[in-house]
Formats: sequence, structure tokens, C-alpha cells
Amino acid sequence: MRVIDGPTTATLLPYPALINALDEAFAKGDAAATAPHRLHYSVPEPASEDQPNQADRTLLIMPSWAQDAGVVVKLVNVVPSNSARSLAAIQAQVLVADAQTGSWSTLIDGATLTARRTAAASALAARYLAPVDAQTLLVVGTGRLSLELVQAHMSVRPSINRVLIWGRDPAKAAAIASEVEGAKAVSDLQQACSQADVISCCTLSNQALVKGAWVKANTHIDLVGAYRPDLRETDGALVAKSQVFVDTYAGANGEAGDLLQAVQEGHFDMANIRADLHQLSQQGYVRPDNSISLFKSVGASIEDFVAARMVASAA
Repeated sequence: MRVIDGPTTATLLPYPALINALDEAFAKGDAAATAPHRLHYSVPEPASEDQPNQADRTLLIMPSWAQDAGVVVKLVNVVPSNSARSLAAIQAQVLVADAQTGSWSTLIDGATLTARRTAAASALAARYLAPVDAQTLLVVGTGRLSLELVQAHMSVRPSINRVLIWGRDPAKAAAIASEVEGAKAVSDLQQACSQADVISCCTLSNQALVKGAWVKANTHIDLVGAYRPDLRETDGALVAKSQVFVDTYAGANGEAGDLLQAVQEGHFDMANIRADLHQLSQQGYVRPDNSISLFKSVGASIEDFVAARMVASAA
């Protein structure tokens, strides 16, 4: 079995090529690969005297396959308490099986693959939805995905010339900003939201961080972090005033906390989702003047399949 480490995985998944590959796969839909809805389990956090009230862990099992391209399975543990241990919240591995023999031929660093394909899916949506002349990008969150989202969004909107980073921990925000030329850590989230053309959120928050009253017209909102019904990064008012798009309808209806909580509060109806990535990749989108677009992703196995096959083939 070939074992592909994180740095090698990143090198083999350059954003322009990965975004184009995802665009092609989503356009094909079921013809690209079979990608069932992921299995999602809540796993109790081990008892700890110093951290008695930690949120449960999440176990995700994400299979996908195609007749002539083998099988890909991703195994993920999402461990919120890892932030206190200075470890990544997402612990993942990806297995690739040979199409002919079924043997598990490749093991890929799942955290890197997940980060790259997640950011690439957001960038793919932004290719269709973000203002073509977007200049200011605000990233809300300071985890592993933050830098990936900066790279991915700038690959589809080279007009971006200003990057703002906000996080609950100012030191972490400053550290992330130092990795991006010209980026700036900010402490006032409301002010930053009012200035941004693209707002990309990548947190594990269970409370609304970005408020509808703060967001100006002609802004694109990219929501990555709230992957469970009990999590959210925005309030219902922002969902209500936005043109809403999702990665997949099945994922959104089952797990998109921002949208599901907006529904519960009477701000939104899931029937008003404008399109998923399959429809965007097939049909495109003409942005209404001064509208706010909102893309909510929870992740899809087809993204792992595309990225894993790219890595396995290149390796």
C-alpha cells in the first residue's frame, strides 16, 4: 500500500486543477460516481476532569465508487476538544481500492485531502456566485481550513487584494494573518463584515457569529463550519435576506445547521434553495444586482472521490 503524507497530498491537489475537476464531476452528477449520503454518528467524548463539558465527537464514514475507478472511503473523527490540545479538530484518513482487484492500494492523509477539497468546493461555488470584482475577503475562523480558504478563493477571484482574519483568539488570528502577504487580523467582526465582499466562515460555532444586519449588498457568504443541525455560523436574518445555494440537497436537508435553524425560527423555507453545485456546474448563475449570495456546504463524498483519485493517479 502506498502511503501519501500531508505535504505530498497538498502538492498533488493544486487548486485550479482540483476546482476544475470538481466542476466537471458535479456537472456529471451521478454519472461521475456513486456517492451515497455519508454515515454520521455521535461519539461520546471521554470523561476528563479538566474538560468535563466537552461536546461529543462526530464519526463520519464517506464511501464513493465508480465502475472503472475503484472505491474511495474516507473515515473522519471530528474532535472539538482537540483545540485545547493544540491538535486539529479533524482527524481523517482516505483509503483507495483498486478498480480491478479491490485491494486497498493507497492511504492518503485525510486531513489534508479534506481541507483541500472543502476549500475547493467553496471556491467552485464562489466562481459562480461571488462578485466578479471582489476585493476584500474576510475569513472567520483560525483553524486549518482558514489558510486553505484564502488560497482557494483567491484562485477564482484574483481581484481580491485585501484579506481580513477574525477569530475568538486574537493571537491565533494574528498567526494566520502572518501567513498571508498583506493580510490583517481584526478584532471587530461587525466592522469587518460590513467591509467584506466575500465572507468565508470555518468554525465549529453553535452560535451565530455573522449577523444579517452587518452584511452589505453584493456580498458572497461561504459557510463551511456548521456541519451538524445544532451548529451555526450565521443568524436567521442573514439566511432570510440571501439567495441560498448548497453543495447537495441531501446534505443540506440533513445537516446544514445554519439553514435548519433558520427554518425553525421562521426565517427560511428549504424549498427556497436556489440550486446545488450540480445545477450551478451545469447551468451557471447570473447574479442579481446588489443581491447577497449564501453558499452552505456540509461536504459530499463525490468531493473526496475526485480528490482521492487525483492523488492516487498522480502518485
